[in-house]
Amino acid sequence: MNQPKRYLDIVLDIRKMIQQENLRPGDRIPSERELAERLEVGRSTVREALRSLELLGLIETRRGEGTFLSDHRNHRLVEVLSTFILQDNQSQNDVRETRLIHELAALKAICRNDVSSRLLVWDSFRSRLAEGSSFHREDFVKEMMVLSGNRLSLKIWFLLQQYSGKPFDGVVTEDEKEMINRILTAIEQQQTDTAIKEYMAWCDLLQKGRMQNDDNS
Repeated sequence: MNQPKRYLDIVLDIRKMIQQENLRPGDRIPSERELAERLEVGRSTVREALRSLELLGLIETRRGEGTFLSDHRNHRLVEVLSTFILQDNQSQNDVRETRLIHELAALKAICRNDVSSRLLVWDSFRSRLAEGSSFHREDFVKEMMVLSGNRLSLKIWFLLQQYSGKPFDGVVTEDEKEMINRILTAIEQQQTDTAIKEYMAWCDLLQKGRMQNDDNS
């Protein structure tokens, strides 16, 4: 029962060592043997800890050269997570629900902000809908996420949208225009509950359309 905890401790110890020694991307980190001696643990435990860090792209092993600290911006955590997220229907449902949580939070933030709710972009969207020009669904939702002001939520949303099959691909249909107009009106009038209700109805419509397309394919 103690092994999992010790294994996690080693991961934390290695990361702490990297910070304390002020290592930068491209710098070599101590070998498996050196780490085992410094941390006073078995090499097998160190090996597993290094494997997890390498899997996340935080370190990289170069044959014949050693192990080096990677640029964290290039880590493969997204790829690792995707192998789990897309493995069953329940996981896909979880992704969809989590994405919706971020979208509704953005919508609430905008409706409750006097400045954001009265931006000209909402009127611009309404004009585009009335003109009959191509109105991409993702443009509307992405603008909503950006204007909420939460940059972390925006980044998470981009990933969740990718994992849920990009549900806002394509242009708005005639059936959707009135629904989006109602969302825009609710935003401008700062009617949070109405905006959420209309937004969820729109998302339900899109989901049903996707399910029908899947059944027909």
